[in-house]
Amino acid sequence: MHVLTQLLKEDMKPALGVTEPGAIAFAVSTARNHLHGEVQQVQLRLNSGMFKNAFTCGIPGSRQVGNYYAAALGAVAADPEKGLECLDGITKEEEAKACEMVEQGRITVDMSEITSRIFIEAKVTGDGCESSVTIRDAHTNIIEITENGRVVFEKEHREDVQQEELHLIHTYTLEQLVDYVRVVPAEEIVFIEDAYRLNKELFEEGIGNPRTTYAPYLLAKNGGRVISEDEQKTASLLCNAAIEARVIGLSRPAMSITGSGAHGIIATMPLYAAYKVNGYTKEALLRATALSYLVCTYIKEYSGKLSAFCGCAIAAGTGMACGLVYLRGGSVEMMERTINNMASSITGMICDGGNQGCTMKGVVAVDAAYQSVEMAMNGVYIYNVHGINGATPEETMRNMGRIASPGMVGTEKTIVEMLEEKRTN
Repeated sequence: MHVLTQLLKEDMKPALGVTEPGAIAFAVSTARNHLHGEVQQVQLRLNSGMFKNAFTCGIPGSRQVGNYYAAALGAVAADPEKGLECLDGITKEEEAKACEMVEQGRITVDMSEITSRIFIEAKVTGDGCESSVTIRDAHTNIIEITENGRVVFEKEHREDVQQEELHLIHTYTLEQLVDYVRVVPAEEIVFIEDAYRLNKELFEEGIGNPRTTYAPYLLAKNGGRVISEDEQKTASLLCNAAIEARVIGLSRPAMSITGSGAHGIIATMPLYAAYKVNGYTKEALLRATALSYLVCTYIKEYSGKLSAFCGCAIAAGTGMACGLVYLRGGSVEMMERTINNMASSITGMICDGGNQGCTMKGVVAVDAAYQSVEMAMNGVYIYNVHGINGATPEETMRNMGRIASPGMVGTEKTIVEMLEEKRTN
């Protein structure tokens, strides 16, 4: 198996709801399982990206939103064996018990620091006992578990992880990524079909649920048809009905990439629209999706997993745009020009958490991608000399990531301050 295939396979993970509430519930429920008693109090510490992304995010199977309720559900009901799907199957009684914990002030949530590096520390107490779980760098990457102050699990990690050697994906050029996509045996990437199965089911939940508002609007705009002759409207519908279903907490998982369900949706569903409308082969779809994932990952590994810019639109949108060029038979040069168009247009779009706004950002991402591709394939593009575009596509993608980290650290601080103001008002 090619090393890039392995990278994709390990990165794709089902996630129920937005990954941040799922990760919080996972951490708290894991700590709960080490308490040897009923949880009375939860103390949660989160890095700024985690704090922000889960702040008003919908929770699957619940009408509640945000960090506090995710932590409370982790304390009373979540199943850590399910990983990021740990909130699956929450009952009304469990939701009521979680609400009671929040209302009684038994959950505290604090921010550890302004950083794009994932950090969760969940400490639970009850019956005179205490346990804690610490997560670093990935949503379910537990590095330490304690019981009454005694370390019972520890995983080696590096505090300077962000200064480590170049990430695997960055040892490749765009041309080499495209070469891989063209020649990798089709059967080696057939697992990507799982992403379409999950994301289509999530889309169907969004279309059929009375709680959604963008989904029915986009359906009507597409002539009341899921698949119409208008590829871009179909792409926006398939993509953004799924995103809306996810962020408001409907009970279907998305297939995440780079730790984000919305990234996974934007990187795939517009390509599925192109496949259905134009009759491309299933193999071409899977190859285009592999490229979409890889370009998304290339940018995200520079920006950090959780940052102040919208990686869903910027990183996944750029990956998806390259996938569209691939489906249309375009060249690597056309992909380079598409990346330039995306870099100089939507880079800098803020992330103010996992919420309904993600749907609107998804609408913008699809529109930008289609315009960028159409223009680039017709020789209309922003030249390398301008703005943050680099001399190579690799440099441009690196610059896109750098805008987020370290570039938007101050923006992240301001966004978090605004959210905290809302909480106290």
